[in-house]
Amino acid sequence: MYSKTPKTLVLLLALCSLSPAGAQLAPVPSPPIIGAKSYLVIDGQTGATLAELKPDERLAPASLTKLMTAYAVFKSLKQGQVSLEDEITVSEKAWRTQGSRMFIEVGSRVSVENLLLGMIVQSGNDASVALAEHVAGSEQVFAELMNQYARELGMTQSHFMNSTGLPDDNHYSTARDLAALARAIVAEFPDYYAWYSVREFEWNDIKQPNRNNLLWRDPSVDGMKTGHTEEAGYCLVSSAERDGMRVVAVVLGTSSAKARVDGSQALLNYAFRFFETRLLYRAGEAIADTRIWKSANENSPLGVLDDLYITIPRGSYDSLEMLKNVPSVLTAPVAKGQPLADIEVRLGEETLLKSPLRALDDNPEGSFWQRTRDSISLMFE
Repeated sequence: MYSKTPKTLVLLLALCSLSPAGAQLAPVPSPPIIGAKSYLVIDGQTGATLAELKPDERLAPASLTKLMTAYAVFKSLKQGQVSLEDEITVSEKAWRTQGSRMFIEVGSRVSVENLLLGMIVQSGNDASVALAEHVAGSEQVFAELMNQYARELGMTQSHFMNSTGLPDDNHYSTARDLAALARAIVAEFPDYYAWYSVREFEWNDIKQPNRNNLLWRDPSVDGMKTGHTEEAGYCLVSSAERDGMRVVAVVLGTSSAKARVDGSQALLNYAFRFFETRLLYRAGEAIADTRIWKSANENSPLGVLDDLYITIPRGSYDSLEMLKNVPSVLTAPVAKGQPLADIEVRLGEETLLKSPLRALDDNPEGSFWQRTRDSISLMFE
């Protein structure tokens, strides 16, 4: 569904299995109860779900919309269509936009970089519209661009009508879709992502703090975005990293700014306490070696082309069992990346996942002599 992050193969273990030795794993309790309409907590590396409540319910995203606005602008920057130094003349439409504001003046010229900071830190609706107009010519066309990127990210339950999150019946998203979007921003644009940890920004002699109070409360939190309208309630997408593990939490529809912060903090703490991320195999690492008949090289190493990570209940890593299933007869030619076998991850008697093992090198057909010799040998296999 989602292919824009650093490529990883994802395994999520069952929580109540026995270890090979028969010892019961430490239990994972239910997630904390928070006053939200919907939430989702995921491992930022693998995308594995750690806690959820109605994650696919369509809700108004309010200013969480600006995560998609930023993503679309970041894409334009990466593609060279715009630059951070571009000076944008503020339109009357942008200047008049209601809600939270950066306080840019109509007719003034403001750089893309400053508008991004005004949108990300100050949640400026005026900055959002100015950016949308610069990237796509109009906010309406920019919304079409937002929806195109949403489809590419697999955000099947989202639809955007504007760049700000101002209310519209056809403007909605879900906790699952917003988690995928947040994960994409972290993975694809790490340099720009750093702006989500900026605590305050000043423009037009007006200094405004970042509304994400977790940035002051929890040093592991380095993003991302708040949102609020009467319809949406108080919302927060938060992202934190502890000991090499990243967790993303999306909380929608709480009753107050305090509730969204307290609830997000509780969910982050729960995820870090009861789960961990492990690297099983590195990309290009030889996991197995197999005979290739009728080939120029008799043997071919097998492995994964992308780092293979796993999200597991904390403390269960030593209970994993890796089984390599390699066919007894494989014949040339073999192309690099071709799936030839699979690896099976088990916990006790339960198979958790099978993932392909691929050839790490090309292995063309051998000489006439090699093919003839192996053809005879295979008759006795």
